[in-house]
Amino acid sequence: MIPHVDDVAALVKATAREELLPRFAGIERQFKADGSVVTEADFAVQRRLMARLQERYPEFDLLGEEMDARRQQELLAQSNAGLWCLDPLDGTSNFAAGLPFFGISLALLIERQPILGVVYDPIRDECFTAQRDRGAWLNGGRLRVHSVDLPLRRCLAVVDFKRLGPLAATLATRPPYSSQRNLGSVALEWCWLAAGRFHVYLHGKQKLWDYAAGALILSEAGGRAETLQGEPIFRTELQPRSVVAAGDVRLFEEWKTWLTERSSGADAP
Repeated sequence: MIPHVDDVAALVKATAREELLPRFAGIERQFKADGSVVTEADFAVQRRLMARLQERYPEFDLLGEEMDARRQQELLAQSNAGLWCLDPLDGTSNFAAGLPFFGISLALLIERQPILGVVYDPIRDECFTAQRDRGAWLNGGRLRVHSVDLPLRRCLAVVDFKRLGPLAATLATRPPYSSQRNLGSVALEWCWLAAGRFHVYLHGKQKLWDYAAGALILSEAGGRAETLQGEPIFRTELQPRSVVAAGDVRLFEEWKTWLTERSSGADAP
């Protein structure tokens, strides 16, 4: 039986209140082998949600970002029966520095596809949810992208430069958009795009737990996303994926065309 998205969202919100907010801006950071930041809050959220989900939905295993790669791969290999995919603290660097932009991202994968997604921002008390083929919501209100009556050159973009290789230099010196931001929480960036808070999006490398819930939320809200190579975003693997996205379909095509022309002949991330 597929869980109800509101029940899952309630578990995520309670965990954020109990484990994230009491630790915000008052916790010591550590560094993983790849240089990314991790804190005790990451582990605490993962432990708490793993226990609560196992108690409530024992038929599903959980893959969390803070597991070792071997265990993650084992879980992916047997994921057809159903698998939770969790980023316990998306935006850990923001969290540790006291920047109020972070959240919890949780998706349920069935037959290697996301069918339910929850992304919760405890600072703003904004809970983004989606169910495959049923729509997306923000705090219970229907979430739909709207047409944007702007050319690309007048748009606000969210771009993560550090994972884009040579393309980053072109974007920095000859941008096709009006203004650029990088917010530091991938899951919330997907959701804010779905909510129309910016117009186009580009990221060079996202892991499965980064995009599983957010990509579903954007898709169910009516947005568009592909990799830089023109492939569907979702793939049940540990290998990072690039992201090109927009809420408005016309704008997505203009954005994708510009990027394809600039990155042709170069190695794409």
